[in-house]
Amino acid sequence: MYLYKSFTYLKTTHSYHLVDPSPWPIVAAFAAFMLTTGLVCYMQRFIGGWSLFITGFTAILYVMYTWWRDVIREATFEDTHTVVVQKGLRLGMILFIVSEVMFFFAFFWAFFHSSVAPVYNVGGVWPPKAITTINTYTVPLTNTFFLLTSGATVTWAHHAILARAKRHTIIALIFTLILASLFTGLQGLEYVNAPFNISDGVYGSCFYMATGFHGFHVFVGTIALFISFIRVVLNHFTNKHHFGFESAIWYWHFVDGAGVKHVTFRYFIYFAQRASVIFRFHAWEHLTSSFRLYNPSYSISAEGCYK
Repeated sequence: MYLYKSFTYLKTTHSYHLVDPSPWPIVAAFAAFMLTTGLVCYMQRFIGGWSLFITGFTAILYVMYTWWRDVIREATFEDTHTVVVQKGLRLGMILFIVSEVMFFFAFFWAFFHSSVAPVYNVGGVWPPKAITTINTYTVPLTNTFFLLTSGATVTWAHHAILARAKRHTIIALIFTLILASLFTGLQGLEYVNAPFNISDGVYGSCFYMATGFHGFHVFVGTIALFISFIRVVLNHFTNKHHFGFESAIWYWHFVDGAGVKHVTFRYFIYFAQRASVIFRFHAWEHLTSSFRLYNPSYSISAEGCYK
């Protein structure tokens, strides 16, 4: 109790924010432990695994709500987010987005590595022979249009709040949330009607891991923008003090950039297939050049097979 009171009445003359003692970090750690342990137990068919997973998941959601509620109170009502603190928050958000870029880079690397030089396990061609790809000009192109348009509307909202135009900010955020919801719904429809699944080799794994995680990031960004929309309505932001909203906008622009892959991912299939044929042709021609000198009746096709 004495330690708590010492922190409560601590007075400082600097611009940094020394946060009050909080139970949420340790609660979040226990909740994450229950969530991961419960998931493993459920996959191993242990009794009570699913219940432990649900308990941990519910606790995580509760901690997210209460912890961010405290942060909003500190920023809005206690005026603890000074200019110096906001600089630190901006740097932290930038580093977080950079880490997310590296996360998606791994999936692009896996796709390019598998498509440019496909191995014999998938038939030596890309896409694999057994895969029927999704038409680029249907849901993927429509979703890309929705996502890039939402990037324009959220930029509109940002400029509106800088100009103290609350009405325009609210209207722009409503358009952004509608477009984000349409994107999520269409991606779910695409998954339901897809002619392949995540178990269909490296193509299915790359497709569902990349687009699935991107869809999850869109969902998280939608929640962040919805919370920002509520806070705009409640007058939590000013034209000089709105980093919570600004960080959600930054995150959404990152989602826009990653969303371009919905077209690039599918267009690159053709070029990857052509490149793989050229690569294998020259590789086989080099390896068999001496053999064909003594066997002029053999020739090599663009598919890298003897004829």
